[in-house]
Amino acid sequence: MADILKRDERIPEHLAGRRLDQTAAEMFPEFSRERLKGWIQQGELTINGQPARPKDKVIGGERLALDTQLQEETRWEAQEIPLSIVFEDDDVMVIDKPAGLVVHPAAGNPDGTLLNALLHHHAPLAAVPRAGIVHRLDKDTTGLMMVAKTLTAQTALVTQLQARTVSREYDAIVVGAMTAGGKVDAPIGRHPKDRQRQAVTEAGKPAVTHYRVQERFRAHTHVRCRLETGRTHQIRVHLAHVRYPLIGDPVYGGRLKMPAGSSESLKTVLREFPRQALHAHKLRFQHPVSGAPVECKAPLPDDMFMLLDELREDRESDR
Repeated sequence: MADILKRDERIPEHLAGRRLDQTAAEMFPEFSRERLKGWIQQGELTINGQPARPKDKVIGGERLALDTQLQEETRWEAQEIPLSIVFEDDDVMVIDKPAGLVVHPAAGNPDGTLLNALLHHHAPLAAVPRAGIVHRLDKDTTGLMMVAKTLTAQTALVTQLQARTVSREYDAIVVGAMTAGGKVDAPIGRHPKDRQRQAVTEAGKPAVTHYRVQERFRAHTHVRCRLETGRTHQIRVHLAHVRYPLIGDPVYGGRLKMPAGSSESLKTVLREFPRQALHAHKLRFQHPVSGAPVECKAPLPDDMFMLLDELREDRESDR
């Protein structure tokens, strides 16, 4: 039997002037834009109790109400893909995502994703939007992700993300020797010329990243980043913006530069490092049902561990 889904929220004033479908996507990010548009067209997603068109503009302050039956997703296939589960109960699970695993099916990755793996692990997730996924990691970023196992849990976790009460910390290894930590407070949006990239832009959404130095090397730094917001590619964009791009970042890292006097071993590791050196190592949130604090940690993956070892050897050999 399909779940009855009801939501009723006031449209924030800062969304005034947006299209209804854009507003709905901002307020209900756990649902796909395609599904939200369908609900608008079917009259199941209304403004002040009245049907509207996806392109209609909102003025802010209206009531956005959703009343529908949530059908199972049938277009995604359950696939037996190994999962590293750090925490799991009846309501939520936390997984440690490996590098190379895409989170959600898309045109270039129709299957073989985390979503397909989740459907195989827990079949009832077919009735939860996006199979319970409430936030994403890039394909080649490793580490912790929350997954809701029920609609109630998903709604609660999305609310926590929007309220910025979920704590997410990342390990990053960057190009350049930092002298101190700091904060990047710079809005992020689509790159004006390259639609596949994000960029710091005045027209973007507010984005804040805090970072602190963990270990310095001759020409690189291991930093710990904490997200205050969660924009697409946020850490990658922000650290590149302050001229400390991630090692191995194919999009924001720029041309590979070898530190003067590097050993052949370090040169090889830097040249062959297969991805951006970014790992979501700590996740802290309130349990969506009990309200108890949940904290999970994931150790550094082998490739980043070995990279740090090479950087330490390079630092010691320079003394």
